[in-house]
Amino acid sequence: MRTPLKAVLGLLAGAALCLTPQAAAQAAPPGHSTAPAAEARAAADPAYKVLVFSRTAGFRHSSIDDGIEALRGLGTANNFTVDATEDAQAFTAGNLGQYKAVVFLSTTGDVLNAGQQTAFEQYVRGGGGYVGVHAAADTEYDWPFYEGLAGALFHSHPAVQSATVKVEDRAHDATAHLGGSWQRTDEWYNYRTNPRATARVLASLDESSYSGGNMAGDHPIAWCKGYEGGRAFYTGGGHTDESYAEPAFRRHLLGGIRWAAGMTEADCRPETGYTSLFDGSSTTGWRQAGPGGFTLADGTLTSQGGMGLLWYAGKEFTGDYSLKLDWRAAGDDNSGVFIGFPASDDPWTAVNNGYEIQIDATDAADRTTGAVYGYRSADIAARDAALNPPGEWNTYELRVTGERLEIFLNGRKINDFTNTDPVRSLRQGHIGLQNHGAGDDVSFRNIRIKQSGSQPGPRTGEVKGVNGKCLDVDNSQTADGTKIQLWTCNGTAAQKWTVAGDGTVKALGKCLDVSGGGSADGTKVQLWTCNGSGAQKWAPQSDGGKCLDASGGVWNDGTAVHLWTCHTGSNQKWTLP
Repeated sequence: MRTPLKAVLGLLAGAALCLTPQAAAQAAPPGHSTAPAAEARAAADPAYKVLVFSRTAGFRHSSIDDGIEALRGLGTANNFTVDATEDAQAFTAGNLGQYKAVVFLSTTGDVLNAGQQTAFEQYVRGGGGYVGVHAAADTEYDWPFYEGLAGALFHSHPAVQSATVKVEDRAHDATAHLGGSWQRTDEWYNYRTNPRATARVLASLDESSYSGGNMAGDHPIAWCKGYEGGRAFYTGGGHTDESYAEPAFRRHLLGGIRWAAGMTEADCRPETGYTSLFDGSSTTGWRQAGPGGFTLADGTLTSQGGMGLLWYAGKEFTGDYSLKLDWRAAGDDNSGVFIGFPASDDPWTAVNNGYEIQIDATDAADRTTGAVYGYRSADIAARDAALNPPGEWNTYELRVTGERLEIFLNGRKINDFTNTDPVRSLRQGHIGLQNHGAGDDVSFRNIRIKQSGSQPGPRTGEVKGVNGKCLDVDNSQTADGTKIQLWTCNGTAAQKWTVAGDGTVKALGKCLDVSGGGSADGTKVQLWTCNGSGAQKWAPQSDGGKCLDASGGVWNDGTAVHLWTCHTGSNQKWTLP
């Protein structure tokens, strides 16, 4: 969506990002077509390289050799090559550039000097992947960048023992093969901080199932996150030699490597505050409308027959909300998620009165995966970049704000639609899952919702403005007062902005800020230490007030942005992640 970024400055209200919604695509009657429009991605990964780094400056785990052997075996079977080293001189910009991911395999202590740290930071900021295994959290305590990358650092551990691992995310490739719980033996680390606020927790420990946990019952043990332009995955498992012979743990490692290397997609944004509508154990509150139905096995609903609809009758949802669910198509299959329809045991009520978010990657553009069926196509390029192929899990977030629907696929926004039909409403109605017909095999897991009153999760990506240029932090500097400008999009961390539910817009750990909280035309917009003031609060709006404005009338690289009275010019229209 492209909108003016409006700033409304006052005693309590600071600058607001004001965005004018694009016109919706011309409406078409709901229906179902099988005309092919795009081909699904091939399931086999292209060949790539991984660096495994296992240098230790403290305790050395006997399992390192087993880990290297296991990773080499995974590589041979899954089309990636492993280079293993304990030589920190491998950390140069030129050498790191050949690897899709770097695995820190039970490293300990200070293992890189200042120059090597800088090279690795540049690698991550350029889109590189990090995989931390076990004692990778017992590494580089005095390097803040690494602590943020790893997500949390080691505090202590009890004796090796069996524990119950609670699998929180069964869509990520590192955990999709697991059940809801995973019993295994390892050395279970306690961490100095809880990573849940900054990472998507994939699995956590049931502290009642073993002795020695000290994280007050919320004990993440595996997680993933986007970090300053790169991808970071960490697992606390891997202390014992036996870990690397366990098929489930080896598959866990493979999924972490594939995601960090960019071979598979996942929603790795932090997630809190959601209420489960289907947790895998029961369909209480759900009703089937029309023919066919869904089978329930392994915590998964799978469509059969139809055309029907499994709808949540337990509650009608009103107001703003974020609906998340995980889904998987077996092949070229058809299904969809319906929202905003009245209670009915006739599936056509949802078709005729609600909106369908389609699942079918080979249908026509306005009715393919990510489309608001028959009304608005997804951004196909963004959709294709985010979509996992048949047989792999995907995650939808359907975010309703007023009559606006934003669709996220595996954490990336792929559609932005505003309802203008007076007889329909996005913000009032039920939700449902379509079973499209015989032969359409689509599965669903982990359906959850967060209603208004809770902040949505943060979104990270480029903020694009006039002439398709990106909002950019001058020369990636982080000093207070650093200029914010337009620049050709280049994928660096200086152009990765996190738009949070609290109204802040952040890059490089600092906030987009109106200098001095001013409101005069031409007031500088800059980078500044986050302080919670109104000068750092931004919100999408459509009219009035002051806007984020690309200065001047010729918008080249280096054009500064500032505050200006809102108008209809293209230099005040911005696309958020």
